[in-house]
Amino acid sequence: MVNEAWVLEILKLDDGLKMSLYDKAEIVSTLRHYSVSRPSFREIYNICEEVTVILNKADNAGLLAPEYFKALLRSGKLLWDMLLTNRVKEKLKSVRIPDLVLSIDEELVDIPWELLYDGGTFLCLNYNLGRLVRTKREPSPAVRYRGYSDVFKMLILANPTDDLKSAYLEGINIRNQFDRKRDNVRIDFKSTSIDKLYVKKNLRDYDVVHFAGHCEYDAHDPGETGWVLSDGKFNTQDIMALGADTSLPSLIFSNACYSANAGGELIENDYQARSYSLAAAFLFSGVRHYIGSIRRVEDASSLAFAKELYANLIAGKSVGESMRLSRLKLIKERGVSVVPWASYLLYGDPNFVLFKNKAALSQARKSRTILKNRKAWRWLGTGIAVAALFLFLYIWLPSINPNSYWIYSRARSYFMSGVNDRAIAMAAAAIEKNPDFLPAYQLLGDTYQRLGDRENALKYYFDFMRASERRKDGRNLAAAYVGIGWVYYLQGDFDKAFQFYDKALILSRSNNDKMNEADALGKLAVWEMDRKNYDLAMEYLLKSSEINRFRQNIWRHKYNLACDYFNLGYLFTEKGDYKTAREFYDKSFKIFSGLKLKYELSDYYFNIGEIYSFQKEYQKALDYYHKGLDIDKSLGHKPNIAGDYNMMGELYAEMDNFKEAEEYFNKAIAMAKEINYRPEIASSYYNLGVMYKKMGRKNRSRENLRQAQEIYSVIDPLKYQQIKLELTNRD
Repeated sequence: MVNEAWVLEILKLDDGLKMSLYDKAEIVSTLRHYSVSRPSFREIYNICEEVTVILNKADNAGLLAPEYFKALLRSGKLLWDMLLTNRVKEKLKSVRIPDLVLSIDEELVDIPWELLYDGGTFLCLNYNLGRLVRTKREPSPAVRYRGYSDVFKMLILANPTDDLKSAYLEGINIRNQFDRKRDNVRIDFKSTSIDKLYVKKNLRDYDVVHFAGHCEYDAHDPGETGWVLSDGKFNTQDIMALGADTSLPSLIFSNACYSANAGGELIENDYQARSYSLAAAFLFSGVRHYIGSIRRVEDASSLAFAKELYANLIAGKSVGESMRLSRLKLIKERGVSVVPWASYLLYGDPNFVLFKNKAALSQARKSRTILKNRKAWRWLGTGIAVAALFLFLYIWLPSINPNSYWIYSRARSYFMSGVNDRAIAMAAAAIEKNPDFLPAYQLLGDTYQRLGDRENALKYYFDFMRASERRKDGRNLAAAYVGIGWVYYLQGDFDKAFQFYDKALILSRSNNDKMNEADALGKLAVWEMDRKNYDLAMEYLLKSSEINRFRQNIWRHKYNLACDYFNLGYLFTEKGDYKTAREFYDKSFKIFSGLKLKYELSDYYFNIGEIYSFQKEYQKALDYYHKGLDIDKSLGHKPNIAGDYNMMGELYAEMDNFKEAEEYFNKAIAMAKEINYRPEIASSYYNLGVMYKKMGRKNRSRENLRQAQEIYSVIDPLKYQQIKLELTNRD
């Protein structure tokens, strides 16, 4: 059983530690077991001091030399061995615990619990970890925790003393990353000339406050610890006064040096005095969650950690999970021996979700712009049958007919090789053997879609949907919705496509089905890009890539991540940032090549070729187009071939080679008519009309534009009106 949150409770005894590890649900239990460890506190103090010394050995980039990082591992392992009882250690290793609340006495706050090392990883990397502190000092009864509001308000205080360029850039980056990302988040930014009066007047108006600047700790007078502002320190006494009769923010992120440090010494009896440190002052004043650093944090790492943290929070993740994912992101990008990830502490319940998700999708717009001839959408259905196999076999292998699986495996091999008639025959045979063998329906839908037979593609996707409903299989039902939406999208029925993508997203989220959630988000991103809603498309792609990036050890998630990179390449192409677009395309190419997926390489070649066409390097563009066309022909992929011809016609028209352009546009129309591919027929007629206008052949131009207009009157009313206006102006 997976438990949502556990508590590791540790109490300080005169000669040891009393501790208990239990599920939160056990709080009301009549009996709860505890065990006692009796470490040498003198040795613990020495090890804690060693950890501090080691962390301070990091260079300007936060990198520890190999010998120092090994020393950190040894110290962390000693703390694990000496502080925790065998009972607690065994339970931590045997029970899957996503969220771990560390409930400790105030005398224990200076122990680096986050860096306890079990021989495999650190405590803060293994769990969504947050500290709760027990203290003899009773919080004021007037303290009130902040409630939820419809619009979350965030205040960024950056570089108040006007001498930290990095702090200013940190604030700007955070604001630019998240401002206008969601309707229910409002971000206010304040930099330079931030005085104590401003903070006192405004702090209580916000749900989240991010501080990037100087922080000073006064070891002799903890009451003077505080943020350094333009006219002095906003100290712990100021904070305590503010929290006396009203609620403070739910989250304070003090991204400044030593802001979470509770004292200059480790274990002392003057815990009440040390409670006036910055962290304790905010907590006693009603702040639910406080994030601070225990040491100097390097500028680049500080920004990267903060951006990742807020990305996760706004995506609806808990505070603890957001912290852990941000640590892991730094480690992934910089390496585990670059230790800024170890510099942050969270005080508060790690299971707490700050930004409650509301409606995940905006309403679909009724109009859309001209259908693009580029191929951001082409991979959408590719590989679904292959990827689904892994998930499906995991679930159903014990119950399926082995003969059905063998037949299906052959069908899949034929599909990947482009032998489409054999793929159809074998998949149909698998269904005949076992009508509940769901992947065969999906493979049939994919194959008929490749052939341009959308009537049969829809039939088998709907069969897939009904069979999934019959088996009460939510995961495959979500996949069926995605497949149906994809077919409707390629038919030009965009409203229906959106409806099925929406169904898939809602169902997958209700089932915690991350694979299909990522699929649906990717489809919606392309849907929005086609309407030039690039900000919303970017939001969907960031969510999708976040899901896939952290699960890329699973084949399907790795495939989806490549698709995300591909779509990001397309998005940056649309924005005219070809350098960034090329970087993302190359990332997708690397993954697709590693997975040996031939089909997706065709899309890569065409989209790279298009970048070259925009840069007027026409021969390079043609070379890439021909590579892609050869792959599509080898697979017998008729919709793609029609699109290929249309793109090649556009390129030749751009080169003023009208004879070749006309030939390819007509090839595109012939292929698209063969499979009744209405969007591509309309697009090709429109491109012919534009080309004939360029040639001065007005009658031919008008004739082709009217044929495009007739189709757009059914599938794209906005484009219909656009062409109508063009024709009126010409007449």
